[in-house]
Amino acid sequence: MAFEKARGAHTRMLKPIVDRMSNVDPSTLTWISVLFAGGCCYLIATAGRDADGGWRLIGAFAMLLVAGELDALDGAVARAYDKVSKYGDWLDHTIDRIVDLALLIAIGVNTAWISVHWLGWAAATMTLLGSYMGTQAQSVGLGRNYGGFSRADRLVTTFVGLFVAAIMAFQGTVDVEIPEVIADLIGFDGINALSAVLFISLAGGIWTFLTRAASSRKQLLDGE
Repeated sequence: MAFEKARGAHTRMLKPIVDRMSNVDPSTLTWISVLFAGGCCYLIATAGRDADGGWRLIGAFAMLLVAGELDALDGAVARAYDKVSKYGDWLDHTIDRIVDLALLIAIGVNTAWISVHWLGWAAATMTLLGSYMGTQAQSVGLGRNYGGFSRADRLVTTFVGLFVAAIMAFQGTVDVEIPEVIADLIGFDGINALSAVLFISLAGGIWTFLTRAASSRKQLLDGE
């Protein structure tokens, strides 16, 4: 939620670029962002814990940054040149959800960084359920619910995780050990930057689902 509030400032920063894109189809930007996001996921999934893995994570960081900027540009261009459409809105939200899940799953399947791979799928599932609660609120006439751990929060968490993981790879840093009781419970001996992204996203997804569900329930019951 914290980083969601920075969207307005970011949109203003993009204005000089938007001013030069009057002839660009916003949907084209959306599809191009998918290519960069796909490349990012591949690099994340195949990054080891050596120098090569560090460079792969840096590459993933750069590709995700480009994908994120293109994702912001498509909406800005659509609004600036009266190209807003139902198809564009549907496409943008659909691609956002796919990229959200793909990033978490890509981290989860990386055997060099993640030892228990249910974590990636769990984080992806709760992220999807949290997003569903937002759109479900909209479908029953309550308006879109953006409460909880937003997509912007999750992306910033991922950026930080990729950057720190790259440093860990270059320096050969080992995982931070966790208490044995907790380790036995979750199946992890230690936590690194990428597993932390999954833990935070999982917790954020659960919090988002509960927060949005409670908010929608209250609004619906109060309206009866």
